[in-house]
Amino acid sequence: MQYKKKPLSIDEQISKLENRGLIFSNKKQAAQYLQNISYYRLRAFTYPYQDNREDANHEFIRDDIDFMDIIDLYVFDKRLRSLVFNEIEKIEIAVRTKLSLLYSLSTKNALWYENEKIYNHKAHIQKILDDIKSDIDRSNEDFIKHYKQKYDTPSMPPSWMTLEVVSFGTLSRLYKNLDSSYSEKRKIAELFGIHNEDIFANWLHAFCNLRNCCAHHSRIWNRRFLIHLKLPYNTTSPFIPRKEIKKIRDNKMFALLSAIKYIVDIISPNNSFKPNLFKLLAQHNKLLSLKEMGFPNNWEKLPVWIK
Repeated sequence: MQYKKKPLSIDEQISKLENRGLIFSNKKQAAQYLQNISYYRLRAFTYPYQDNREDANHEFIRDDIDFMDIIDLYVFDKRLRSLVFNEIEKIEIAVRTKLSLLYSLSTKNALWYENEKIYNHKAHIQKILDDIKSDIDRSNEDFIKHYKQKYDTPSMPPSWMTLEVVSFGTLSRLYKNLDSSYSEKRKIAELFGIHNEDIFANWLHAFCNLRNCCAHHSRIWNRRFLIHLKLPYNTTSPFIPRKEIKKIRDNKMFALLSAIKYIVDIISPNNSFKPNLFKLLAQHNKLLSLKEMGFPNNWEKLPVWIK
């Protein structure tokens, strides 16, 4: 099938949405928004409220939605991304720090990450090492440039430099593939309040995926994420009771927000994540559905959210 849709002017975009049932109480204002936020980007926010069956014309299934309601939802998602990105940054930096420190001291080797014996999935070792080298080669950090200019050997910087510049994805894969027979892998998970290193690796993977969505300005509020979060019932601090875990949709925003809050409360006890999130959720938004974000009933009473 050949794609035959033609580009639309701003006025044509407004007419198309209006014909499908979207209300425009202020077309001049709507046009200003569409000059800076593409019709196609906003499609992700109108989609849940349209008839999207194959033979349908994407008519709106509600007759009370104004264009500005869509913008309000878009702005909410933007603010949620900003809030989440800030908290994941704290987690990412803490993981870099603890991983480098514990393995450097225990192995007495600044280049421990090059030792193939510390990895358990041998098939993945070369890919991890290649990714680390690639991240180092494209880094513009002054301390990496200084190392390359001053030292001929070893060719790779020590882990406390290297792990500061590798991507979160590389960092996540590195941790996941570390051999569990080394006690440091479990110790790192426990420093974040998780007693199972496989669960912690899963959380890092999920955080990385969410971070990338935020960094690329992708919609997150009602997204079904590719990574299903493993939710533990045996944790250092109160999290979610075992009987409640089965009610949580593990690939929705609420599960991720709960995991983020759990870890941030450990590494930054005086953080403002909860009040900032509550303030954001309390803002009037006609289309916002906590259910679509995966929030269960009485979620505020879950242990992780009481603190």
